[in-house]
Amino acid sequence: MDRRKSFRRQSRRYRRPWLKKCKEFIRTFIAFMFSNVGIIGLVVGYTIAGSFIFQFLERGKLIEVHVNAIGNRTLFARKLWNLTMDLNVNVKLREKEYRALMDRELIEFQKIFVNLTRKGFDGSDDIKGEKSWSFAGAFLFSLTVITTIGYGNIWPRTPNGKIVSIVYAIIGMPLFLLYLSNIGDVMARSFKWIYANLCLCRWCPGVAKRRAERRIRRDQQMNEYDSENSSSSTSSAVVKLEINAMGPRASVVSEDLTAYSDESYDVQNVTVPVTVCLMIMVGYICGGAILFCQWEYDSGWTFLDASYFCFISLSTIGFGDFVPGDKIYGQGKIEEILELKFVFCSMYLMLGMALIAMCFNLMQEEVIHKIRSTIRTVKYIFRCR
Repeated sequence: MDRRKSFRRQSRRYRRPWLKKCKEFIRTFIAFMFSNVGIIGLVVGYTIAGSFIFQFLERGKLIEVHVNAIGNRTLFARKLWNLTMDLNVNVKLREKEYRALMDRELIEFQKIFVNLTRKGFDGSDDIKGEKSWSFAGAFLFSLTVITTIGYGNIWPRTPNGKIVSIVYAIIGMPLFLLYLSNIGDVMARSFKWIYANLCLCRWCPGVAKRRAERRIRRDQQMNEYDSENSSSSTSSAVVKLEINAMGPRASVVSEDLTAYSDESYDVQNVTVPVTVCLMIMVGYICGGAILFCQWEYDSGWTFLDASYFCFISLSTIGFGDFVPGDKIYGQGKIEEILELKFVFCSMYLMLGMALIAMCFNLMQEEVIHKIRSTIRTVKYIFRCR
């Protein structure tokens, strides 16, 4: 009995560390997957998995709209031929009657094909979706689903594809929102550091001087609010006079000014102007427009059309009137996977939406800072009265 009890105790001792290791591994894995690098990997991997799933479900299936379009086109050609033969009497064609019949038939043909276009006919004879549901097309479709862009140029037509797209969107949209939140916050902090150290040039004597002046004004306002320390206001006035009289000696006392202005300096407290954020967004849209304008030149895209496409895509409006065409979708297995333009289009959308989230975050902080400073100023004016 004692041996059995000792054996059970030893087995329990061996089981507990293994379970603990599994729990720690699972916790570490979950923490990594929801970190910044992990979220990017999750979004990219989820989009790639969705492209393979939708390609498997939709590619090779007959597209009813394309079949109807081809059938109507053939039927209309035969009908025109029969009308031509019926009106061609004695080798002399009755022109007026022939024109009237042709106009009527052409108007009917236009109505049919406009309805087919609204149902998804793109003018090609790809009745099995080999081109639209290539790897590139399926990847771009998966990305537009989770980003809520939804161009509408292609969509699942099979019942299984529709069910999978619902489940795919329910899981993918929160995942992409988490990606935008985390990556946008990281980019905002990074841009604040760059803006504070490069654009504001915090080590320059002139900038340090202006920062010191602003701090002195703030100290004076606080002293006027409290009316308790007259000595501190006097010292602030003395420092202010020294700063104004500094002039050519700025290089000598720049270290003191920098130390004085950096006592409570924090890069994350820096607010980026709204104009800078707007310039970043406009520059990103114009840069993408130049590339898309060159790639879709054969499709007739102008710079305005490409800029319009970039804005509509990055704002997730996604009208679908302009969609990357044949230059994005590769033909053939190797070309589909290695199509650099298709890769750039996907990366442009993912990075651009994160960049816009960063700019909105920075503009929100700037607006809040302006509102708070305005409220302080109003309170100060009313107290002075």
